[in-house]
Amino acid sequence: MNPLENENDRCASGIQLDKKSDKKYVKKSDNTPDKTPDKTPATASEKTKVNIEPCKDVITRWQEDERPRERLLRHGPENLSTAELLAVCLVSGSQGEDAVRMSRRLLEEFGGIGTLLGAPVSALTKFRGIGQAKAAQIKAIHELMARDVEADFAKGERFNDQQSVSRYLRKRIGHSPREVFACLYLNCKHELLSFEIMFNGSIDRAHVHPREVLRRGIELNAAAIILAHNHPSGVSEPSQSDIFLTKELSNLLKQVDIRVLDHFVVCARNTVSLAARGLI
Repeated sequence: MNPLENENDRCASGIQLDKKSDKKYVKKSDNTPDKTPDKTPATASEKTKVNIEPCKDVITRWQEDERPRERLLRHGPENLSTAELLAVCLVSGSQGEDAVRMSRRLLEEFGGIGTLLGAPVSALTKFRGIGQAKAAQIKAIHELMARDVEADFAKGERFNDQQSVSRYLRKRIGHSPREVFACLYLNCKHELLSFEIMFNGSIDRAHVHPREVLRRGIELNAAAIILAHNHPSGVSEPSQSDIFLTKELSNLLKQVDIRVLDHFVVCARNTVSLAARGLI
């Protein structure tokens, strides 16, 4: 191969030969300045790569015996912590944070699993890493738990059990940040026809319209009703207005043969039955 061909090959590959010095140098483009600065500024993509810290604690990188899902399948759900169980349901965490760590933050922020599950979507999505999808997952878990208790009531076997009704109402409205007034409409066998939140209020008050309670009872052909409202303050003691409202509704519904069985004042951790106190 002659020297000219050799030089052409070098040019084609982006390398030229300085004939005076016999030194190789990198071919410059037309826009490249003659003098290259000591430090070339990083491009936007390079800066992005430098600034992104990949999550070093992704669950898939854990040892198999430490992963919540594998531990659940191997040892049973009872052997997992609340945070691990929640992580299994959430499936994934957020950027730089695995699902278990996110679950621990959620439980700490909301003060426990009950408050977390009962929180409204608007409160959940304010939490870093929780979008509409994860908020929907959390609310679905809460609804399934409530329906599990509701299924027992549908059999008509436990509806006269105040403890069971209390447990159900705590799951339904006990964690609501605002006061709500709800009715459980029952048939003549005291089986559940419908659970309905009739009125939504502020942090400390819900305006109840007795005629609406009556109208809905007639529509459902209800024979009995259980009234309930929550106290977001956490104090489940009934007020004088609660007692007065109960008597007013009892007298009104009695005119159409709908019996008020009880009125529960509900909080996240406990309830008070007005019937148990002889106030109905």
